[in-house]
Amino acid sequence: MSTPHPTPRRPGPPPAAATRAGGETGRPSLPEVHASIPVSPATAGWLRRFLSFAGPGYLVSVGYMDPGNWATDIAGGAKFGYALLWVILLSNLMAIFLQTLCARLGIASGRDLAQACREQYSKPVAIVLWILCEIAIIACDLAEVVGSAVALNLLFGIPLVWGVLITGFDVLLLLAAMHFGFRKIEAIVLTLVTTVAGCFALQLFLSRPEWAPLAAGLFVPSIPDAQAFYIALGILGATVMPHNLYLHTALVQTRDVGPTSASRRAAVRYNTTDTVIALGAAFFVNAAILVVSAAVFHRAGQFDVGELQEAHRLLAPLLGAPIAATAFAVALLASGQSSTITGTLAGQIVMEGFLNIRIRPWLRRLVTRLLAIGPAVFLISISGGKDTVGLLVFSQVVLSMQLSFAIFPLMRFTSDAELMGEFANPRWVKMVGYSICTLIAGLNLSLLVDVLGAAWFALLVAVALGFVVWVRYFYKGDRRVSQDPDRARE
Repeated sequence: MSTPHPTPRRPGPPPAAATRAGGETGRPSLPEVHASIPVSPATAGWLRRFLSFAGPGYLVSVGYMDPGNWATDIAGGAKFGYALLWVILLSNLMAIFLQTLCARLGIASGRDLAQACREQYSKPVAIVLWILCEIAIIACDLAEVVGSAVALNLLFGIPLVWGVLITGFDVLLLLAAMHFGFRKIEAIVLTLVTTVAGCFALQLFLSRPEWAPLAAGLFVPSIPDAQAFYIALGILGATVMPHNLYLHTALVQTRDVGPTSASRRAAVRYNTTDTVIALGAAFFVNAAILVVSAAVFHRAGQFDVGELQEAHRLLAPLLGAPIAATAFAVALLASGQSSTITGTLAGQIVMEGFLNIRIRPWLRRLVTRLLAIGPAVFLISISGGKDTVGLLVFSQVVLSMQLSFAIFPLMRFTSDAELMGEFANPRWVKMVGYSICTLIAGLNLSLLVDVLGAAWFALLVAVALGFVVWVRYFYKGDRRVSQDPDRARE
């Protein structure tokens, strides 16, 4: 077990933030590595200073190329060719916008998104948001664990259930590298991400896509039918992931940023650059998956690729290169492992941020792993390992459904001048941000009506409105859960 670092100083939130939090900042996010990475002094060159901040964006970027993305991109490319490429581009641009807001929130307020929700919302609202976030993390972990298990099966013939168990616990060994510093975790993840990018660069070269239809799919929006709409929502959920928003607000606090406004402004600039570069690379991988699927499966008339194993089996004969299938499996394993690491960290951040609990880091990670392994083993057992792509697409649609419950609080907090000080969103950012939130919420509501039917949807809306009325007019507890448990007992 790693020895936690002494709790270092926080990056100095504005005084108003401390006041709204009940006058107490509480424990920092990811306390064992909080502010543990020194940054280069202001007198250093731009590149050296940027590299000292670089890292959080790449950890976040793995969520944009995890096995859930593979499933939605393979399904979209096989069924509709290049038609849904524009969805990946639009989703990636929205993701860059939202992730830069996450970096601002973490740096300016000294809180992660989960802590901010606990401090700024009443207890019932915070608990509901926590439950919804845990559902999103379970859905995300399901995709990552299943993807890694499939990769182990393809490479070594390990049964899927055993692959789930191996994947579920080997990440705990990788996270033990935090004992040697958080930079080691960043190096491991960056190596895995580079492996994924290299494998898909090879497959992109071998697949020889048609560039004119590719360009049309990238820049001309189209939704061919209802099934394309369902997959497009899955792409959105696989790209803009709720847990990544919580994760990023905590990761930027691993840097030892000074307490001055100038230090925080520099941190925001460098983290924004880090985010744009990292998610730009993630867009290449994400788009490459769909392009390879369209160029190989759709062009060959294989429109219903329902399993990752089937995609692996078809690649070699269709491309005439056995190495393509091996590269597919290696990339899938690297993708699953890297995203499982960040998913586990996100689970830790969410649990301790919303609940403000004091348990050992390894135990928090073990609980997070068990929450993911249980559903994965159950679903694989009852499905017999069939239709893995369909299972993963469904998990990404679930993620999309949870997204509104993360992005609306994010916009509210980053627009709050009392919480953010000089880093609060300007008017144009508010307009763009709330437009994105409204678009995502509208698409999800439309899908809910189609899936549940008007009657069940009306019942769901009635329950939600009832909860809002109860919290607003009848709940007698504290309007905000802002104090530390030790303070609450005083």
